[in-house]
Amino acid sequence: MTEPGVGANSIRIDQWLWHARIVKSRTLAQKLVASGKVRINREKMTSASHMVSIGDVLTISLERDVIIREILAIGQSRRPYEEAKLLYRDLTPARAPAQETENPMPAPSHRPGAQDRRALRRLSGKLF
Repeated sequence: MTEPGVGANSIRIDQWLWHARIVKSRTLAQKLVASGKVRINREKMTSASHMVSIGDVLTISLERDVIIREILAIGQSRRPYEEAKLLYRDLTPARAPAQETENPMPAPSHRPGAQDRRALRRLSGKLF
């Protein structure tokens, strides 16, 4: 029995991630999916052979970011970045600007000397 959406308008998830230039290689795409860091329509997938189609929403956990992409087109091959951007719509919410602290630490007036370094080591509990 075939999965729903299988046909001309569907592609393997690892191929689509590679075509859309989310990852650098298909091997990395397979590892990303197998590690459970990709969700398709809010469902966690661990199979790189899972088929995706136009309209699916992918939630991808990268090292320090979570990106949300809606599939707008199925690529037939890996194309330049400007063309690859046409395969998806970015639904990732904008990041809040980094809040500055009210009282930032002042810059030191000089480099710490030997006695200062020893005192800092004692405070931090380091022996060396």
